[in-house]
Amino acid sequence: MIKKIIDKYKAIPLGVKVSVALVICSLFQKGIQMVTTPIFTRLLTIEQYGQISVYTSWLSIISIFATLHLGGGGFNNGMLKYPEDRDGFVASMQGLSTTVTLLCIIIYIVAIEFWNNIFGMSTILMTVMFSEILFHPALGFWSAKQRYEYKYISLVLVTLFFTILNPVIGVIAVMNNEDRGTARIISSSLVQAIAGLIFYIYNFSKNRNFFNKEYWKFALAFNIPLVPHYLSQIVLSQSDRIMIENMCGRSYVGLYSVAYAIGMVMLMILTAINASLVPWTLESMKAKSYKSIGRMGTNLAILMAIVSLVPTMLAPEVIKILATKEYLNGMWVVAPVAIGVYFWFIYGLFGNIEFYFEKSKYVMYGSVCAAIANIILNYIFIKPFGYIAAGYTTMVCYLLLALFHYIFMKKICLKENIDYHIYSLKELFFVTFILIVLTACFMALYDYFIARYSLIFILLCIVFFKRKSVYAIMKGLKKHE
Repeated sequence: MIKKIIDKYKAIPLGVKVSVALVICSLFQKGIQMVTTPIFTRLLTIEQYGQISVYTSWLSIISIFATLHLGGGGFNNGMLKYPEDRDGFVASMQGLSTTVTLLCIIIYIVAIEFWNNIFGMSTILMTVMFSEILFHPALGFWSAKQRYEYKYISLVLVTLFFTILNPVIGVIAVMNNEDRGTARIISSSLVQAIAGLIFYIYNFSKNRNFFNKEYWKFALAFNIPLVPHYLSQIVLSQSDRIMIENMCGRSYVGLYSVAYAIGMVMLMILTAINASLVPWTLESMKAKSYKSIGRMGTNLAILMAIVSLVPTMLAPEVIKILATKEYLNGMWVVAPVAIGVYFWFIYGLFGNIEFYFEKSKYVMYGSVCAAIANIILNYIFIKPFGYIAAGYTTMVCYLLLALFHYIFMKKICLKENIDYHIYSLKELFFVTFILIVLTACFMALYDYFIARYSLIFILLCIVFFKRKSVYAIMKGLKKHE
């Protein structure tokens, strides 16, 4: 009996094992966050919760400049380009990231008060932030290499360990300090920094190649043009909090952040699936398997549409569980943010093709345009309509992001003499239309509990009877031989 189970497990394609393992891991991560969110929303005031959210936003923005986001798209290209020396490439990227971060730390030290005023934070918080930025990329490099090589067991174990450790330390810190917002920030960043330090040492133990001229030249040429792109992504996901703080007040950031987190609840699942999709797409492009890429794109769009519906369906109940009644009005933010997650995935389909051809400037153009649109729309709509408007401006700008990158992907394909339409715009449009209609239906039924859950039951039945199709999608992500 046990032997049969083992044999069946061995027969499962590696890509399926990786995708399923990462999805389960992401579900566990999100489960831990969901369990601890009610604790923090009750231990912290709405303003303190907003303080944490604003800190996270600045951390995301500063990290782009201080690390060049070297663990992003260019890293996978490096894994593909230097298969014989991946440990050396990881060590070299770690060396480059360290160098850039130290330069940013020097810039901060030269004018500490100036930068503290700009970011609205104390020297202690800035020191903690730079500690995380210095060491945490090491964990990112190691994780990206594990995903690329389909070594999922160690990745899952490490991820789960630190996922549990972070909120545990956070609760202890918050309960034993009067300044609870600051305590939560410091505890979280220190856990991230320590986790990074462990893998910082480990990565260099595998290879001590701190500087490699070829690797640094490749990474700088690839990533520097992408800095505006990565910064634009942060603007799309984080600038609304900073603008809400300035235009509405920090307490509204707290209200928005809880609702936004619920809308983004499935992003971790999406990210886990995309972690398998990226190397698969790169290998498929290399093999010129364009038809399989397009078919997989449509199938995953359907799956992601279903996933994105989950937070929308349950928004009122989830907010009641995770937070106090003061947060309930935020349920109107959940749906547009969830659709934004779906558009973010669609953009990724097109972006993967751009990354394969190393067309950094096209990636940058699309992202910068969407980010500028986000700032303009936030400026126009947040003041008259309040913080809820930010959810809708984010959704619209993620749609623009997807459209811009589709246009640039088509332009690249024409330049590369690829006549085949890799993705079907008609199929993706149809999936998107159904998602928007169902989202509108659920929002209209927020006050009608029985009707809303009847619709949920119908959709669950459809998914159950189509479960074989879902498995087929995951099976398609197996690694190219």
